[in-house]
Amino acid sequence: MTQGSPPPTDLDVACHINVVLPDASPGNLPAALDTLASLGYSRVVLPPLDPSATDAAALRSAIAASGLVPITIAGGQSAGADVSSADADERAAGAAQLRSIVDLTVALGGDQMNGVPYGAFGPPNGSTSPDAFVRSAREVGRIADYAHDNGIMMTFEVLNRYETSLVNTADQAMEFAALSESDHLRIHLDTFHMAIEEADIAEAIRIALPRLAYLELGQSGRGPLSTGTVDVAGVVRSALDDGYRGRWGIEAFSRSVLPTGVADMLAIWRTPYDNGFELAADAMRVIERGRSESIPPHDERTRA
Repeated sequence: MTQGSPPPTDLDVACHINVVLPDASPGNLPAALDTLASLGYSRVVLPPLDPSATDAAALRSAIAASGLVPITIAGGQSAGADVSSADADERAAGAAQLRSIVDLTVALGGDQMNGVPYGAFGPPNGSTSPDAFVRSAREVGRIADYAHDNGIMMTFEVLNRYETSLVNTADQAMEFAALSESDHLRIHLDTFHMAIEEADIAEAIRIALPRLAYLELGQSGRGPLSTGTVDVAGVVRSALDDGYRGRWGIEAFSRSVLPTGVADMLAIWRTPYDNGFELAADAMRVIERGRSESIPPHDERTRA
């Protein structure tokens, strides 16, 4: 495990646990979480969990001991439980599934739920109909209100065209949020997906800024943030300059870390890195470089 440079302590940064570990088994977490905390991370993103098969008390205890705060993920909806479905029973089952993730987030001591609550995750069978878009937005909005009432901020992640046909751009995300009729639904942008779908990452962030609460930093090849085609430090700098004050996350995936089934699902066929802790330390250095280049960092008086 590797220590990094002094962390950007004024930024609230999360690390996806699959950067460093294959799963979130409580027995494997303590040393990993302690290292992430020492690197300056304040939160840890958990993989999608089955509430009925999760020992929430044990997992909460393992995370709390490190001083980190968990962020949960709602995995994609499934056949028979999909909030975008035209079938009312299927929509109700999808909404119940999402509420169970909210309840799990509360049980784990978290205050944020990310994920893909709006439909299926995976190669789309076709484009999403306007009616399905509206149905999904309305159901997700009700879940966001339920989450808010339970002290949880709910975000939805904007994915690329190969993982969904429902929400691919910041413009679509803002439309979805407006149709949700919820004042509490927030947007999660990811530079990996934006590099595929957006003509201008900085402009996409500006578009989503009124609803943006989680800005995830990931590279084009899913590896270290200091390599690849995305100027991650530049994204951090421009987002801060434009007034973004929400939470940050880092995400990277390697076949050497992930379980085979998860790697296959995410189309991670290569090994862009072997040591997730070195990647996490590198990420903090990249974030700090972007923060230090912001003009000047967090000084609103110069931005009027």
